[in-house]
Amino acid sequence: MKILVAVKRVVDYNVKVRVRADGSGVETADVKMSMNPFDEIALEEAVRLKEAGTATEILAVSIGPAAAQETLRTALARGADRAVLVESDLPAEPLGVAKVLAALVRKEAPGLVILGKQAIDDDSNQTGQMLAALLGWPQATFASKVVIDGAVARVTREIDGGLETLEVNLPAIITADLRLNEPRYITLPNIMKAKKKPLDQHKPEDFGVDLTPRLRTLRVEAPAQRSGGVLVKDVAELVTKLKTEAKVI
Repeated sequence: MKILVAVKRVVDYNVKVRVRADGSGVETADVKMSMNPFDEIALEEAVRLKEAGTATEILAVSIGPAAAQETLRTALARGADRAVLVESDLPAEPLGVAKVLAALVRKEAPGLVILGKQAIDDDSNQTGQMLAALLGWPQATFASKVVIDGAVARVTREIDGGLETLEVNLPAIITADLRLNEPRYITLPNIMKAKKKPLDQHKPEDFGVDLTPRLRTLRVEAPAQRSGGVLVKDVAELVTKLKTEAKVI
């Protein structure tokens, strides 16, 4: 079985995000970029399935600028067998990404597609669901455990009331949550091997997809600064402040 894993290049989660002076978006110039953390988890799960003998090949796919090749090389170092970059400098909206992935799925015919449940830059949490709808495949989102048993996948997912276990027929779409696994560190030998693994490049037009944004960002603003807390000496003073200053009582 072939597994397709979608990965996205985002601002590194350790970087303090800054809004551009003109309010047009988040500053990305000279900012460290890395693979979306949820996609790292999705890729790790695919690697574990391959190590268990369930999968035979892992294909990593990214839609983004030419610099996303670096992210795909990281995916190859983490265990992907080959990679595909669909190069576009336009903002990648969920529907456009889902359409490109759907075209690649029809071409590559994987038995399973695994994505991170969301990207940490836009938090849309839509691509996996849209991809399932476009393909007409079953989906299991927010996966915290995945077990492949023949032609079905049993997926445990976290919901408000506890844990829910779904059984979906393959091929299927699975989106990874934080508790699915803990990605391993990349070793130097694997980094060297990744340089020789195939990385194909395409344009959205090759798949008949138009990635022109359907949404227009009017303005981006940083959250308002929160004022510092106040220490009170007793409950009576706390109640007074809640009445007079916070006006919540």
